[in-house]
Amino acid sequence: MFSSKTYTQRRKQVAESVSSGLILLPGNEESPMNYADNTYHFRQDSTFLYYFGIDQASLTGVIDADSGKAILFGDDYDIDMIVWTGVVPSIASLGEKAGLTDVRSASALATVINDAVAENRKIHFLNPYRSDILLKVSELTGIHYAKVPENTSLELTKAVVAQREIKSPEEITEIDRAVEISADMHLAGMRYARPGMLESEVAAKVAEVALAANGNPSFPIIATINGQTLHNHYHGNSIKSGDLFLLDAGAETHMRYAGDLSSTFPVDPTFTPLQKEIYQLCLDAHRGAVSMLKPGTPFKEVHLMACRRIFEGLKTFGLTRGDTEEALEAGAHALFFPCGTGHMMGLDVHDMENLGEQWVGYDGVPKSTQFGLKSLRLGKELRPGFVVTIEPGIYFIPELIDYWKSKKHLTQFLNYTEIEKFRNFSGLRNEEDYLITDDGARLLGKALPMSIEGVEAVRSGA
Repeated sequence: MFSSKTYTQRRKQVAESVSSGLILLPGNEESPMNYADNTYHFRQDSTFLYYFGIDQASLTGVIDADSGKAILFGDDYDIDMIVWTGVVPSIASLGEKAGLTDVRSASALATVINDAVAENRKIHFLNPYRSDILLKVSELTGIHYAKVPENTSLELTKAVVAQREIKSPEEITEIDRAVEISADMHLAGMRYARPGMLESEVAAKVAEVALAANGNPSFPIIATINGQTLHNHYHGNSIKSGDLFLLDAGAETHMRYAGDLSSTFPVDPTFTPLQKEIYQLCLDAHRGAVSMLKPGTPFKEVHLMACRRIFEGLKTFGLTRGDTEEALEAGAHALFFPCGTGHMMGLDVHDMENLGEQWVGYDGVPKSTQFGLKSLRLGKELRPGFVVTIEPGIYFIPELIDYWKSKKHLTQFLNYTEIEKFRNFSGLRNEEDYLITDDGARLLGKALPMSIEGVEAVRSGA
């Protein structure tokens, strides 16, 4: 945990940002995998963690927006629990570390909420992303569970986004540490992978680094020779000479702050000539995107610059043609780059995504519905204190190629005869994490080798 002053100040700020009523912030519960006592790895709700700092299940926080007072609700473990879990701190002692003096039993929560409802006070809550929390909110507020999402407090949502999107110095220190560990995860994978291994062996080596650093992977590891599948969590393939290996992995520290990096490397000690050319094109787009990072720049423009570099560069191979700006306007680049250049990062690897991309990434401006551009999670102007990823990629997705080709889609910009020759290339990307500063951006953590020479040096053991 940070100091109690940090959590007290955070709660004070959100209370002042909400006009009136109670702010209801449920923590997460344990979640069974296949029976009650066999649970998934516990992960606390990030917003609860942000305001209360307590990484333990079955707790709820309430902040009174009128008085600024906060209450923590939960029960101490009894002896039947302690024989399984060992001694854990009392709820009162945990509350004290978070700057709380009012700590009550879990059963007292219903009385507090019922009294507020009876007084016609507004109950502010965020949109639940777990069914058990949705049902809990429904039971507490009396709102039918199907109506809970539409009763989410937009006022609270905006207040939380505005507060959490600007990272404090102590948060930045923690994110730096997460990215340092993430870089070590990638270096371990890059050094370890050899022809004949299963993808799972590389994934295990990568995960080991996060666990050894007293943390966890910040999301399911992507470790694959099929980099054209954007979120590929299957690890059952054997890797072989001639393959490209795409690794997307990050560490989550014990404080739950995330890192998120991607790397692409040859299974052989060196890239093939064609792999080098496509890799360099993607790297040029990446570096161009980084060069645009500064306050006031709309991230959508950063994304479009990367799209422009990729589309224009593919003309060299005869894959694309025509006016580049017209092609981008039509979305032709999305055949090769159907996702976004980056996203916010912090306590969540896609920070605050549960609060809605329209508010987190676009300040309420509606997102594009165009294929490819609709997957850009961040479009608004950058501000000092934002933490963002940069991860343009080039992907040759056979199913997407076949579908667009069958529709004769955007043939004025796409040469399907030449594109067919790349259908088995797979895909690649690199990814870095940046802090937006007052006058530009700073790389977080330590730099991974990204140049062709740097990657090959790691692969050859130099």
